[in-house]
Amino acid sequence: MTADDRLIVALDVPNALEGLKLAETIGDAASFYKIGLGMLTGGGLALANELKSELGKRIFLDMKLFDIGATVEAAVRGLAQFDLDFLTVHGDPYVVKAAKEGAAGKDLKILGVTILTSLDRADLDGALIKPGDIKDLVQERAGKAFEAGADGVIASPQEAAMIRALPESKGRLIVTPGVRPAGAALGDQKRVATPASAISDGADHIVVGRPIWQAQSPRAAAEAIVSELASV
Repeated sequence: MTADDRLIVALDVPNALEGLKLAETIGDAASFYKIGLGMLTGGGLALANELKSELGKRIFLDMKLFDIGATVEAAVRGLAQFDLDFLTVHGDPYVVKAAKEGAAGKDLKILGVTILTSLDRADLDGALIKPGDIKDLVQERAGKAFEAGADGVIASPQEAAMIRALPESKGRLIVTPGVRPAGAALGDQKRVATPASAISDGADHIVVGRPIWQAQSPRAAAEAIVSELASV
């Protein structure tokens, strides 16, 4: 089976050794992997380099950077030396601008996080986020991230169509976590959709973790998603 890089497999396992073993198990059924903050102290950057240089995989480094502009710029400049593909930062305009400055001259795509897919309105209320429908807030944050120069945004698949409708989204990426094949457990995700519906609604890439790596056969689970995407 030919891998479809619209599928990004989240290597949400404890360390680089388990991540490499999982990638080898999945084999050519996947070509794009996400390495997140949870693996940072478990050799995540080393794994990213190995998957990229040795196995020819594309890499999404999901760090969700958030700090003062100078610190974000410095952090991104350092990470950009690793020849990776995607990097997440919080979608606040000043953070996005700083990240783009740090990535200047490199092919690293900066993706702004809108609102985490594990959050709902009650969570936003608890965090003192301004009132309003969550989809409207996501669309607004996406627009501001695009205006600040983001190469793309992270949003739930339920907001993909609204974001794609923005004039600013032309030529920009929409990457959607919170994607679950039909019948899969939701886990801690609250705003979800199936792989096919996410792509149909305007997402360029979907991120799938537990439904693949917790499956009895991770390779077969990845192949099933690739087959579903082929029908879109």
